[in-house]
Amino acid sequence: MNGQPSYIELGVPDADAARTFYGALLGWRPSGAAGPGSVSTPTLDIGLHGEDPQPGLLVFLDVDDLDAAIGRVAELGGQVHGPVVEDEGFGRFAVCTDDQGVRFALRRPS
Repeated sequence: MNGQPSYIELGVPDADAARTFYGALLGWRPSGAAGPGSVSTPTLDIGLHGEDPQPGLLVFLDVDDLDAAIGRVAELGGQVHGPVVEDEGFGRFAVCTDDQGVRFALRRPS
């Protein structure tokens, strides 16, 4: 499981515009009628939310030991942003950046 991409979050300023764009491009049909939602693909689920101050794709990478992994982030020149988040059903995760400023999240699934 260590390092396996398990979830993607798509944060955009306008969730409805993203629904239109990705629906036309890839055939995505997010849950719900409008606004934020989620898309299930054969390999990963994708969360869609709007009003994101830092738009982009955030890849969640599974780890066996979240606390050890976030400790290694700093050792390797990266940063952990904010506290570890616990979400029942999703697991524990932390948003990080690597030593070049690229955002990603480390996750220990429930």
